Amino acid sequence: MPFIPHTEKDVQSMLATIGVKNVDQLFDEIPPALRQVVALNAIPEGMSEMALGRFAQDRAKLDGELSCFIGAGAYEHHIPAMIWQIATRGEFYTAYTPYQAEASQGSLQLIYEFQTMMTRLLAMDVSNASLYDGASALAEAILMAARLSSKKEKVSILMPETIHPHYRATVEAIVLPKDITLISVPYEKTTGRIDMAALDGVMTADVAALVIPQPNFFGVLEEVDELTRWARSKAMLVIAVVNPLSMALLKPPGEWGIDGVDMACGEGQPLGVPLASGGPYYGFLCCKKSHVRHMPGRIVGRTVDKNGKPGYVLTLQAREQHIRRAKATSNICTNQGLMVTASTIYMSLMGKMGLQQVALASHERAVELKQALSKIPQVTFPFSSPLFHEVVVRFEKSVDLILAELAKHRIQGGYSLKAIYPALGESLLVCATETKTTEDIEQFASKLRAVVA
Repeated sequence: MPFIPHTEKDVQSMLATIGVKNVDQLFDEIPPALRQVVALNAIPEGMSEMALGRFAQDRAKLDGELSCFIGAGAYEHHIPAMIWQIATRGEFYTAYTPYQAEASQGSLQLIYEFQTMMTRLLAMDVSNASLYDGASALAEAILMAARLSSKKEKVSILMPETIHPHYRATVEAIVLPKDITLISVPYEKTTGRIDMAALDGVMTADVAALVIPQPNFFGVLEEVDELTRWARSKAMLVIAVVNPLSMALLKPPGEWGIDGVDMACGEGQPLGVPLASGGPYYGFLCCKKSHVRHMPGRIVGRTVDKNGKPGYVLTLQAREQHIRRAKATSNICTNQGLMVTASTIYMSLMGKMGLQQVALASHERAVELKQALSKIPQVTFPFSSPLFHEVVVRFEKSVDLILAELAKHRIQGGYSLKAIYPALGESLLVCATETKTTEDIEQFASKLRAVVA
């Protein structure tokens, strides 16, 4: 049961009801000699929720908690206690798919609010009610592009190497059986961005869409306007893969180029969902209104009843459970309702300015981390481009050895890139969000300096 503090008026009302003058009378059976009275000046000053959470985390580290500098698609952010206090209420925690609108108005309204917030965050027309995760959301966006394409016999998609490798693997598993070809687009070795000069070289007549990440897997910010305009000049669709939190700080995909992208997708975990050993998370997918009939999943709409009162209904739900399987837009779509509930509450609590502050603080911590690591002689940075809250770091020593040594100091030092991106050599992808302090960063840099020396 949650603790709900009472006002002084509440306390006096309860005491009057039971016929007691004051709270001390409730404990009059305890001998005065056994009562411990603490001097008021001995009580420490109050803390903010975030500071108190940090204090508790420091105590938890005595039991073995690690300091995490891994990002790579799943990010450690501060989640205010009220988010999951509300999300785990019975009304939300046990709610099932809202097939019966008359019995599910609360769940339907929450999903409607989520869709509204996502369209405003990404500057898009329409949002669905979520998908399994960011990787499958990208696959669904590519399937949408194939359905929208005029190239019906053969469809190819330009897939940059700067897309998350797990996303690329998931997309291959889902779309290759559909006879959709994925054409790899290389990145510039000095900037870490999509190689614009290579785009015309890999372009073929059957290419239907270009996928653009922002930020990309390396934490680098892509030239999204230039890429979008290039795709439009080739009569191609554009698919954005974005970190939703970064969109509070960066230009949203609905405003890229001249008229924005066709579809925007990604992983919703940064919006109030804990790391939780990798899940459950959820994927989001938004699109232009003209493409809405090809969007998988379901959309909740707002209407009025015969008495003019507002109500919420499942407006579009083109999935295999509702129509003939052959005509379904997707056979894997779902609604990760509990995670969406948490994100909706998180965005409501933080508001526009709050999201901007979290994104800005995360960027500042990453810049501080890069500056601290740059003072280590054996450390270099292969990419020169602006970043969000991740950065690629290159070493002369084995990254496997470095990670193993850092682990001895209870530090998770980053994500090794050498297996997936061998051209980068002994490199790590490191991340810092608003949860990291200057002390954390200095400790990381100090231990890393000792390891690589």
